[in-house]
Amino acid sequence: MVQQVAKESVGTKGNHKRTTIFTYTHTKRTDIEEDIRSLQLDSAEENNGVVNPGDARPEEVEVVDKMEEDSEEVQAVSQPVHPEPKVKHKEVSAVEDAESQQETEGNNKRHLNVVFIGHVDAGKSTTGGQILFLSGQVDDRTIQKYEKEAKDKSRESWYMAYIMDTNEEERIKGKTVEVGRAHFETETTRFTILDAPGHKSYVPNMISGASQADIGVLVISARKGEFETGFEKGGQTREHVMLAKTLGVTKLLLVVNKMDDHTVNWSKERYDEIESKMTPFLKASGYNVKKDVQFLPISGLMGLNMKTRVDKSLCPWWNGPCLFEALDRIEITPRDPNGPFRMPIIDKFKDMGTVVMGKVESGSVREGDSLLVMPNKAQVKVLAIYCDDNRVRHAGPGENLRIRLSGIEEEDILSGFVLSSVAKPVAAVTEFIAQLQILELLDNAIFTAGYKAVLHIHAVVEECEIVELLHQIDLKTKKPMKKKVLFVKNGAIVVCRIQVNNSICTEKFADFAQLGRFTLRTEGKTVAVGKVTELPTGSRICWENMCLPVRARTSSLGCGTGLKVPPTVGALLRIPRG
Repeated sequence: MVQQVAKESVGTKGNHKRTTIFTYTHTKRTDIEEDIRSLQLDSAEENNGVVNPGDARPEEVEVVDKMEEDSEEVQAVSQPVHPEPKVKHKEVSAVEDAESQQETEGNNKRHLNVVFIGHVDAGKSTTGGQILFLSGQVDDRTIQKYEKEAKDKSRESWYMAYIMDTNEEERIKGKTVEVGRAHFETETTRFTILDAPGHKSYVPNMISGASQADIGVLVISARKGEFETGFEKGGQTREHVMLAKTLGVTKLLLVVNKMDDHTVNWSKERYDEIESKMTPFLKASGYNVKKDVQFLPISGLMGLNMKTRVDKSLCPWWNGPCLFEALDRIEITPRDPNGPFRMPIIDKFKDMGTVVMGKVESGSVREGDSLLVMPNKAQVKVLAIYCDDNRVRHAGPGENLRIRLSGIEEEDILSGFVLSSVAKPVAAVTEFIAQLQILELLDNAIFTAGYKAVLHIHAVVEECEIVELLHQIDLKTKKPMKKKVLFVKNGAIVVCRIQVNNSICTEKFADFAQLGRFTLRTEGKTVAVGKVTELPTGSRICWENMCLPVRARTSSLGCGTGLKVPPTVGALLRIPRG
């Protein structure tokens, strides 16, 4: 007779029960020990080798019990435990957060764009190259290569500039043409150097670089005659300062370079002379010299007073900071990471899709976000984000990014287009009201209705026309004059209506300063600076409701309403172009 008894045991987690079946075989005892032993062995074979504990000797029962306990422990350990779904999601989320934190680990420092401006041959590229060398971005072998290359061209002092001036044309002429870009870091800040050209023929490129900058470094040559050439009427020192202030560079480091020159020899008198002449001009340009401007002497070629303070044996009168310390101490107004996304596009190319480059002026972006490319209203999706050649999952304001997009072709994007949030897109207009300050008109020119110039606003370069002068601003009271204005002269402030040929992206200066300030240039000369004060009604697209802006760069309904629709919509509706 065979009887099976079930025994339940609880697992280690208390969630799962395990059932172990013990088989007891009762046999009829005989008086012969050998028969009993034989029956026990037979019963063990029938039950897969399990010996009856009741019939075994005491020591055998102890061994069996011990084996049974060990078996239970092994089964308890090997028994799979099924976690709850919530726990699994938390673990996955934690892993993703860790990966995201690891990818953006290098971005915990603040980031600033610093533009180097000043007159031609002041030493901007040399200073930028020396910064990269001192911060470890360029090795000694590369420097030796540039030294040999410069010596072969009989330009021994240009070798540091070769770090920034990578174009062969720039190296031959010794003049920066395009805005150079490089990166370096200090203990608290990541910097992007924007090396702007100093020659007056390349001022549009300088404007492009300064429009992306957070702070500026105005490089002035202390060499006898060079400072005077840049500062006199028509010199680029003056124009660069005015343009920098207009383009939103509110903090300025004024470095007096070439202090090691034999005509200067770290002279305090020469340094004080330059400071005394520049201070009134900086105040007239709108800078608060005490709060927003700092002067310091350096030698860009020799790297003195840059990463470490200059030795007292060379310059005993200087007790201020070095260049790196001054850059680290600059504080700027923080941007809003939760605001509507705005990134003016400065360049684009193809690389496994369409890639756009620009600086985030407002808001944040993440992989997978849906955005709009304005003013052509193309809805795109963010596939990948790159910050300083590192791929990141998200990025905030102030960062220089390369963003790979889907939903648009590279040839459909132009410099000056703006990558914008869908909920609050940037305005697209062909006409706006602006307040202008006239700087210096060309000879025999009259600023009146019909005046034409080239408009520079963020990354946009567009021809424009002054349609109407609305009123002039009194320079003393800062209030509009009642008298109707027909024309204005140099130095005047006027409110006017400006029209452009193609739709551009802009914002009111009061709402978004970086997209609302601009300059007017004609024949290679800056004639006016201004800010957008009003935008036409209906200029902002409401994507969810499909309300399209007036005067967009699209086809018209042709029925006198002025409403514009995209060409594809017009084709579907079979509406002829107006």
